[in-house]
Amino acid sequence: MRVEYHKSWSNHLWRDMEYKTYGDRGHALLVFPSQDGRFWDMEGFNMIHVMSPFIEQGRIRVICCDGIDWEALSSKDWDKGKRMWMQERYFRYITEELIPEVSYWQGETFMCTGCSLGAYQAANSFFRRPDIFDTVIALSGLYDTRYFMGDYCDDNVYNNSPLRYLRNMPSDHYYWDMYRNRRIVVCIGQGKWEDDGLPETRELDTILHEHGVNNSWFEYWGTDVYHDWPWWRKQIVYFLERLV
Repeated sequence: MRVEYHKSWSNHLWRDMEYKTYGDRGHALLVFPSQDGRFWDMEGFNMIHVMSPFIEQGRIRVICCDGIDWEALSSKDWDKGKRMWMQERYFRYITEELIPEVSYWQGETFMCTGCSLGAYQAANSFFRRPDIFDTVIALSGLYDTRYFMGDYCDDNVYNNSPLRYLRNMPSDHYYWDMYRNRRIVVCIGQGKWEDDGLPETRELDTILHEHGVNNSWFEYWGTDVYHDWPWWRKQIVYFLERLV
C-alpha cells in the first residue's frame, strides 16, 4: 500500500494543514477525525488496517484529513460566534482547498466518512456539497450543532447544522434530486454513549424519507453496540463491502 504524508498551507485557516493518503487507485474516500482527533488517528485506531483490503485491491484510496475541533465546535475558550466562524472556515478549507489538492482530475467525486463528530463533519460536507461528495458513511454522529452551541444561532450555526437546513430546504430545491442520486449511509448503535446521537439520527432519517430520498440507508445496531472504535471498525468494513 502506498502511504504518503502531506502538509500544505491553508489560506482559509492561516496555517499548515496535514493529512495522509493511503493507496493510489480506486474511489477516493475522505476520512474525518473524531472529536478533537488528528489525521493520524484512523491509522492509530486500526481503521486503516481494517480498510487495507479495499485499499490494496484498488477499490478505494483513503485521504485522512486533520481537524480543528478544539478551536471550533468543542472549544472551551472562545465564544460561540468565533467557534462557529472557525467551523465555517474549516468547511471551506475542506471543500475549496483540500479536495482540489487531492483530486486526480477536475470534477472527481468523493466518498466521505467519519465516526462521532467526524460523522457530523462528513454529513455536513456531503449535504452542503453533493456536487463534490457522491457517498457519505456517517457512524455514530450528531447532525445539529445544538449539542455544542445550545440555543445560540447565527448564520454559521444554521449553515453547519444539517438538521436545520435540510428541514427548511424547499421541496423543489435541486439538491433533493442530487441526494436521490447519491448514496447516504447513516449508522448508529443503541448501546452505551449513543443516547445523544439516536434522536438526531432518527430525525435525519425522517426528514430524508419525507422528501423522497428513499435511497438513504439507515441502520440502528443493537443495544450491545456502543460508541467506540471496536464497533466503528466493524461498521466501516460492513458498509464498504456493500458499496465499493
